Amino acid sequence: MKIAIIGVGTVGSAVATAVKNTGFVHEIVLFDRDGIRARAAADDLGHAASFSFDVKITAVSNYRGIRGSDIVIIAAGANQRPGETRMDLLNKNAMVIADIIPRVMANVDSKNVKIIILTNPLDVMVMLAHKLSKLPAGRVIGTGTMLDSARLRTILSRQFSISTQSINAYVLGEHGDSSVVNWTSATVGALQLDDFCRQIKISLPQTTRNTIEHRVRNAAYEIIRGRGATWDGIGAAAADLLRCIINDERRILTVSCVSGTGNDAVAMSLPRVVGANGVVATLRPKMSSSESAALRRSGKIIRKNYDSIA
Repeated sequence: MKIAIIGVGTVGSAVATAVKNTGFVHEIVLFDRDGIRARAAADDLGHAASFSFDVKITAVSNYRGIRGSDIVIIAAGANQRPGETRMDLLNKNAMVIADIIPRVMANVDSKNVKIIILTNPLDVMVMLAHKLSKLPAGRVIGTGTMLDSARLRTILSRQFSISTQSINAYVLGEHGDSSVVNWTSATVGALQLDDFCRQIKISLPQTTRNTIEHRVRNAAYEIIRGRGATWDGIGAAAADLLRCIINDERRILTVSCVSGTGNDAVAMSLPRVVGANGVVATLRPKMSSSESAALRRSGKIIRKNYDSIA
């Protein structure tokens, strides 16, 4: 399995490290317009590979070097700075994606390649990449709210003193400020969330839920304020998505891909079955009326922002 990573900044480097550590790829190609940076990253990661999995790691600054890649991960673009929202990156990163996608498609097998988008604002960039690549929607995938959902599960696990592995709780909609916590379908073990709370005698009132939602939506801002950027979480999410595709695991992940047609088409995160062919099915979880309304609002925000650049 050959993987190409486009953009070797902090996020791209973290993704490369996480992907290398899965042990599921035999070759990683690091592409960056700055050839010196790409070579330095490839050398550093190659040295690290000698302590773990034997992975061929090369650096290129010409798109011809990504030929033969089965999956292309796009991590290029401007990063969010302290005080910025993801949407502040809209126009500059739209130009980045518009430049990259045609060059990628000229050097890969369009019948088989999968594209993973990490660039923010993620859902809009997924829509743009899908349009420009002309690939089936299920093969242009954003990590979506995988990381948001992980943040939610982490907060709940600490609240309950329960492993995150026992918690099924999803964040849906935009990977951004309009994301929606799907409390209605959340479970712990085999129990609905409210049943679990009753049995272990823990209260989770609406005020606490509101605080948790705020913490989930603002986690990236807090991390950026403290360390300048986020990279470990998204690197792990990208590697997990990659592993799911490579192994045809058909796990349910809250990834973003385009659904709908015409003016109703939008990319946002829902629970989706992911396997070797990318997204193979989309699920509609049980939601309260307020959650459903919030999800519709989230979709309208994404579509409006996409229309502003399309």
